Amino acid sequence: MTKAAELAKMGEVLTNSQFGGRRNLIINGAMQVAQRGTSSTGSGYSTLDRFAVARGTVTATQSQESLTSSDSPYSLGFRNYFRMTNTGVTASTASYCGIRQTIEAQNIANSGWDYTSSSSYITISFWVRSSLAGTYYLGSKTFDGTEQYYATPITVLANTWTKFTHSISGNSNNTIDTNNEAGFQFYIWMHLGTDYTTSGHTVNQWAAYSSTDQAPDYPQNWNNTGSATFDITGVQLEVGSAATPFEHRSFAEELALCQRYYQIIPKYTFFIGAVEVGTASLRAGVPLARALRASPTIGNITLVIYDDDDTPFNNAAHAIFANSGSPEVDGTTGYLSVVFNGNLSGRTDNHNVTALYGTNGTLDSEL
Repeated sequence: MTKAAELAKMGEVLTNSQFGGRRNLIINGAMQVAQRGTSSTGSGYSTLDRFAVARGTVTATQSQESLTSSDSPYSLGFRNYFRMTNTGVTASTASYCGIRQTIEAQNIANSGWDYTSSSSYITISFWVRSSLAGTYYLGSKTFDGTEQYYATPITVLANTWTKFTHSISGNSNNTIDTNNEAGFQFYIWMHLGTDYTTSGHTVNQWAAYSSTDQAPDYPQNWNNTGSATFDITGVQLEVGSAATPFEHRSFAEELALCQRYYQIIPKYTFFIGAVEVGTASLRAGVPLARALRASPTIGNITLVIYDDDDTPFNNAAHAIFANSGSPEVDGTTGYLSVVFNGNLSGRTDNHNVTALYGTNGTLDSEL
């Protein structure tokens, strides 16, 4: 290519609307943030933020792992990946195992993708490898109206990182509302048992969602291969028919995006509340790192309470009790009003107290 042609091509790329603003609709696609921990045998959201695991009779461990300089994605700025490890074997027809991310409807509705038009595209890309080579499947789903589903095959090499890309056109049957509920979801399936597949499933085509018809029958046997692994990193979903270079974001940016869905309130966080003796409860405002997607589930909080009724702080009586209350307003305001129920007898009604968390608390607002 001549220098003139190279410059012309660069100009064409740089004016492509795909490069305007934030492109990646995936949160934590470089697998940086793991607020819950780096390894778990559980399902759902247990390790990497915004990535959940669905599994049936498959026994598996999910973990955040580190790339080395010999791994292909490393030279592109990636340092972590998500690993699924099969820690048991099962030949059950009801077995399934997959990694998913669910995106808020309003994020898709406002993305610029005309999800109802066959000439408008959204493109997903990621790096993938497995200890077991074969054909796996990516499933995409919309939630509003009549749920729609789209499956496409993924060719995965044994122990070799490869980059997968696929563009998905819109469809007139797609409906995505402008709200904070689930709007679009993708699954990367390690395995789907025959209870969820049909031999005649048509790939690369939208159709009404059916839980028993999510992909063709699986040609490989990941679920029945002990210690089989499946790795992904660099997940990007963007508007347009081409995959652009991965949009790297700082750890701080990714953490902030993740905290819309899950936050940790650190142990020893102080706040001021008011006692209501009649209900033996403490009403207080919980400080949030940022507004949550919706009213959260509160978990794993115990409190230490100090009464400040004309009593020096260092001599104050205290009580420790577990949270059994629920939020009174949702966290979308950036401030959460909470009632904590417990044994507060002997205190003064409507009197202010100082409290601190005796354990790390969690606020879960995941989709």
